[in-house]
Amino acid sequence: MADTTLVIVESAAKAKTLSKFLGKGYRVKASIGHIKDLPKSKLGIDIDNDFEPQYITIRGKGDLLKEIKDESQRAEQVLLATDPDREGEAIAWHLQNAMRIPADAKCRVEFNEITKEAVKKAIKKPRPIDLNRVNAQQARRVLDRLVGYNLSPLLWSKVRKGLSAGRVQSVVVRLICEREQEIQNFVPEEYWTIEAILQTKDKESLNCKLVSYRGEKISIPNEAEKNRIADDLAKQDFIVIEIEKKEKRKRPLAPFITSTLQQESSKQLNFYSQRTMRVAQELYEGLELGKEGTVGLITYLRTDSTRVSSVAQQEALAFITEHYGPEYAPSEPNQYKSRKSAQDAHEAIRPTSVYRTPESVKPYLTRDQYRLYKLIWERFVSSQMTPAVYDTISVDIKAGDYLFRASSSQLKFAGYKKVYNDQEEEEGKSYIPPLEINEKLNLESLQAEQHFTQPPPRFTEASLVKLLEEKNIGRPSTYAPIIDTILKRRYVERQNKQFVPTELGFIVVDLLKENFNNIMEVEFTAKMEEELDLIEEGQLEWRQVIRDFYQPFAEDLKRAQQRIEKVEIKDEEAGKDCPECGRPLLIKYGRFGKFLACSGFPECRHTESVNEDAGVKCPFCGGNILVLKTKKGRKFYGCSNYPNCNFRSWNKPTGAKCPQCGDAMVEKSDRNHGTHIICQNNNCKHRQEVKA
Repeated sequence: MADTTLVIVESAAKAKTLSKFLGKGYRVKASIGHIKDLPKSKLGIDIDNDFEPQYITIRGKGDLLKEIKDESQRAEQVLLATDPDREGEAIAWHLQNAMRIPADAKCRVEFNEITKEAVKKAIKKPRPIDLNRVNAQQARRVLDRLVGYNLSPLLWSKVRKGLSAGRVQSVVVRLICEREQEIQNFVPEEYWTIEAILQTKDKESLNCKLVSYRGEKISIPNEAEKNRIADDLAKQDFIVIEIEKKEKRKRPLAPFITSTLQQESSKQLNFYSQRTMRVAQELYEGLELGKEGTVGLITYLRTDSTRVSSVAQQEALAFITEHYGPEYAPSEPNQYKSRKSAQDAHEAIRPTSVYRTPESVKPYLTRDQYRLYKLIWERFVSSQMTPAVYDTISVDIKAGDYLFRASSSQLKFAGYKKVYNDQEEEEGKSYIPPLEINEKLNLESLQAEQHFTQPPPRFTEASLVKLLEEKNIGRPSTYAPIIDTILKRRYVERQNKQFVPTELGFIVVDLLKENFNNIMEVEFTAKMEEELDLIEEGQLEWRQVIRDFYQPFAEDLKRAQQRIEKVEIKDEEAGKDCPECGRPLLIKYGRFGKFLACSGFPECRHTESVNEDAGVKCPFCGGNILVLKTKKGRKFYGCSNYPNCNFRSWNKPTGAKCPQCGDAMVEKSDRNHGTHIICQNNNCKHRQEVKA
């Protein structure tokens, strides 16, 4: 007997989860992502036929598509349960066409969380395919294809084979290059700060900082000015003129959206965006939790909305009251505003049930799954809690025409910080002893410190994602693949977790800026994102958006092909000679990153690996410790004297041996303890705190 209903999802993991929820009468199949796409071997867009996309079945998907079609013939009903976003809508649309399901058929179901209740509820409410959402996805795909498949060959012919350019990725590289230029052009400026150490009538010390002169913020540009001010201050009386005590309330942060999850997991867990999204997908699609069975642990991971369902809020408030006390639960659920540009299609990222605490599910999760789930769970629960309360004191002290200030902030009530420490509020900046208005304080000493202004920092993964969101460049779901692409194309490199543009990156950006100014502008890229949103809302026709874009782009392309001359990029010399023939070694790039090759190739085929020195000595043989990588790109540390010394470690060695067992001492960082030094022998518990 045939199944009553065929349900099609994107992934095998999700198919397995839904099969357990739906039981008899349902058969669940996975499309394994898209089944149709534009061909890789050619443009695949009929420009003369109003930009008609020429979709083909993806190579290797033919048998799977035939199997799905056969299954659909035996089913009474077909439901398309692909992911609840534009990409998922497009996959459902291709499946609908392939199975010849009527255009107006109610065959589309979607759910924000993969739990038994949510899935069964969604199955009962199918709807027609949303063509506006499909067209928004088609418009993005066509735009990116038109740019990528026209610009990339241009770069191959003018710069180097294997390069690529993209509508969004090129703008991201531009931002990284411009930040590097800011750093290179930065001229440090000297300035000084002055602190006074004062003594109260009760002989207690008070530290305060010079903040203004005659009501204006003070600036001390050099040592001569510092000395003049210090001499002047030595003659003044220090009088307390104002004491302000107040209570400060700090609200919790909103629950995660895709971009903030990527930022925080980068900062707190040291996850790159790709890793974050992969692990979040696993948590969303469903994991086996012992007796409870398979269940999705978090709601949909691609969202730009901080909205939370009232049911989830009420469950959170009940949990908070029960586990932390009524004083931690607000009288009304906390509400958060999403960004103006948010599509607001889905809830914020949250646990599907707060009662599945991180510790209760830990035995069933991998280390990465547990750490990311814990971060999501804590952020959501804390977002539904009462504010943290601080007692603050600010003291103003007059010294002639100068004003000094001392301030302190002490946590009075933890509130949401009971669950989630956002590390944004400093406590106890300085102890402030009991004081009275008009009290005269004795000057013990003045401490002056020289500083220099600092250039803007290079982008980290977290700060780059934050900027892309602020500038409305791309969508949160695209950040991870964009970053991955610009690294693979070697337009940028990661150095100490920061993005540094390569010479190739600078060359490509300059070339594209000069010849394709429109698509390289941040504002233009953001405007395109807004137009894609309007297509989804049914306010713009997608082909008209493509027409408006393509005409000026095609003219720029034609001019560029004639204007741009061949750019020669010379290989960088490694600074040492080939041990076989004596000619200079050059830095080259291969599948696994940098390597050295003889400049006499092909006559001399000598090559060497390139390994970064970690700056410490091997604790066992005294050799240099090198920073190495596995084939999958994971970093580890090893002795340069291998194979004579086989020391290896995932954590950076300190160069010292453990005083208890003799194994290597290594640096380790985690969210709860910061950086500390431990013995790498798991059976030895010796540990040292890092001295500040």
